[in-house]
Amino acid sequence: MSTNSRTLNVSAEDLAVIEDALHTQSQILHVQANAGGQQAITRLNSVKRTLATLAQQKPAPEGAKPCSSGGWFSVSRMFG
Repeated sequence: MSTNSRTLNVSAEDLAVIEDALHTQSQILHVQANAGGQQAITRLNSVKRTLATLAQQKPAPEGAKPCSSGGWFSVSRMFG
């Protein structure tokens, strides 16, 4: 599968609208997939991948601190 990557200039407001629409589409496809629609499952997976890609590429809000990714392991080390 080839990925054709292009740069788009999208405002933060436009991106929020796109994300909201994809979340709504995801909910609709989830209902259809639960009813046994194989095409809905395939499309739902595609929408979820797109949402994940958007989330990874979305710039962090100004003033936001980076999250530590240690999880429970780092918490348990603090008490152990």
